[in-house]
Amino acid sequence: MPPTLKRSLPRLCAWAACAALAACGAARPGGAPGRAPAPSAPPSASVAHWLGTWASSQQIPEPRNTLPAAALTNATLRQVVHLTVGGHELRVRFANVFGTTPLRILGAHIALPVSRASGEIDPATDTALAFGGRPSVTIPQGAVYYSDPVAFDAKPLSDLAVTIYLRKPPARETSHPGSRETSFLLHGDHIAAAQLPGAMRFNHWFFLSGVDVRVRGPAAAIVTLGDSITDGHATPNNSDTRWPDDLARRLQASPATRHLSVLNVGTGGNRLLRYGLGPDALARFDRDVLGQSGVRYLIVIEGVNDLGVATLHGPIPAAQNAALVRKIIGAYRQIILRAHTHGIKVIGGTITPFKGSAYYHPSAATLQDRRQINAWIRAPGHFDAVVDFAKAVRDPQHPERLRPAYDSGDNLHPNPAGYKAMAEAIPLSLFKLPASPDGSLQ
Repeated sequence: MPPTLKRSLPRLCAWAACAALAACGAARPGGAPGRAPAPSAPPSASVAHWLGTWASSQQIPEPRNTLPAAALTNATLRQVVHLTVGGHELRVRFANVFGTTPLRILGAHIALPVSRASGEIDPATDTALAFGGRPSVTIPQGAVYYSDPVAFDAKPLSDLAVTIYLRKPPARETSHPGSRETSFLLHGDHIAAAQLPGAMRFNHWFFLSGVDVRVRGPAAAIVTLGDSITDGHATPNNSDTRWPDDLARRLQASPATRHLSVLNVGTGGNRLLRYGLGPDALARFDRDVLGQSGVRYLIVIEGVNDLGVATLHGPIPAAQNAALVRKIIGAYRQIILRAHTHGIKVIGGTITPFKGSAYYHPSAATLQDRRQINAWIRAPGHFDAVVDFAKAVRDPQHPERLRPAYDSGDNLHPNPAGYKAMAEAIPLSLFKLPASPDGSLQ
């Protein structure tokens, strides 16, 4: 066998396996996707590899969340993110996904924040980032860009301040409006300043989409794909009380699961089938799920906005209800199929109750649609595993409603106690990676 063919054989076999899996899913009755393969073997303990420790989804900010171009001209922007796993080397991913002109970053630094309230950093930890060995970078429109790796002692569940200096913003902003973290903006180049007195403050992220750490051994990322319930609507700013935050704390509490990160790509108003406040789940799947470093698990909780928006202005015909349910299930099937093609285990989350929502005011037919969709999610042979979020937060006396102690007040979004209940409903046994012969993690 020629050497080049011998070297290519493992890749060809892997490709063939993926193709066979896709074909199997397409051939199942009703188009149901095939079961996921076991997570592929992670690198050995001696091999270093990149793992996402924080991420956010990207969108074009709504007018009320957009900064004036003058605000981002000759400006220092400091943003704080909350990491899940730690490491001693990291890289930062910047995004110009929706920009219509290039994004020019003239400088970027990272540091440990001293105060989330003021944006003050510890100057002893201030570290400059580079891009191909240079301090500045031009990111093409529609692109993302990683910094060079840099030595930095990042602890698990710690905060990281990322500061950039812009001379001129791109023609359109790329943002995550629902950051629930305070960001700071000050005119002039203050990229290494410990404090930013007089800075403008807002709770959005701009041009920032991920942080990776270099790790060794069987580490993996769990991506949480969802809407505002995953994004943490109704949690206090700078509190890290979204359900993915609670899940990350549970994972870090045990030596058996400390190698697992949580990447929250929840987006407010997100839908499975149509553009909402940002791209629909299928449209953003490649960037927000497959584009993450080290992803092996995916938790999906989407669909409440598809149901709610459909009847926002009044009831719809029964045939239209039935078609909506079919399309939502079809979107789930696509997510499962696409994730399986990349060896990702997919965990389905049931849609939480929302009867009494003043915004969506669901009809009896809408509530029945939710029950029907949740029955499909729970049924064996669809998702690789199920987390019954609906059961975790529902009122036992009125199952179509949130438990009062878990309701933020709008009958739609849980409060921090409800989010904690959602996280605690996730069995950590769902996340298993291969172990060494003696049974310990490598």
